[in-house]
Amino acid sequence: MYSTRELPKITTHVLQEMKLKGEKISMLTGYDYSMAKLLDKAGIDVILVGDSASNVMAGYNTTLPITLDQMIYHASSVMRGVNRALVVVDLPFGTYQGNSKEALNSAIRIMKESGANAIKMEGGSEIIESVDRILSAGIPIIGHLGLTPQSINKFGTYVVRATEEEEANKLRKDALLLEKAGCFGVVLEKIPAPLAKEVTESVKIPTIGIGAGSHVDGQVLVLHDMLGINVDFSPRFLRRYENLHDTIISAFHKYIADVKSVDFPNSKEEY
Repeated sequence: MYSTRELPKITTHVLQEMKLKGEKISMLTGYDYSMAKLLDKAGIDVILVGDSASNVMAGYNTTLPITLDQMIYHASSVMRGVNRALVVVDLPFGTYQGNSKEALNSAIRIMKESGANAIKMEGGSEIIESVDRILSAGIPIIGHLGLTPQSINKFGTYVVRATEEEEANKLRKDALLLEKAGCFGVVLEKIPAPLAKEVTESVKIPTIGIGAGSHVDGQVLVLHDMLGINVDFSPRFLRRYENLHDTIISAFHKYIADVKSVDFPNSKEEY
């Protein structure tokens, strides 16, 4: 059981030291104050305010609809619940692709209005101009390669990426490119484990895997998936640590029954 009082404040420098020491990095998504407070209390290293909020919080089928204003709202909520964890925020679709000035403005808004610690961007060589411009402003970036959900319309599927040599080679080059640019880490999503191991060993910055095997420097999952709140998503890489879907439904059933039977509130619950 962790006590966050005994653990250091997580910074990008601390993550780099963790890689050098071979200490694995724990990351989970978070979107609101209450859950962020619990994540931080448990001792999570990194909280990702993911554009997956589009799916699990807003009910969309993809990450594409969520806006910059909505991401800032979620990030601000998370920051109010965190003392120790490093908080990273996704730049949402349409706020950085193809226009480096817009990318910088988007990143600045997130950092100024939410108080977050860093941002995450999907892609490699395609977005390097935006990466360079944002880094030049002193804003930390973690990259994201492999399956990049913001490009789902291009891929047309959520299958494993970089299984063919051409795409694998591009991913290798992109990881090195992001490192050279100054990114403090890179997320590797849904790629073959041997390739993730190779990339992890080829770069000095931490790699965070999701469906990328065990030979990376850390792991990330979507909070609602690993807690078993969302039961409609069951990829091979997902481990459910609880079944909160059934637990929560059971609590709702009990409450409804108690209200209907006038068992709640009872005399001890009245003023």
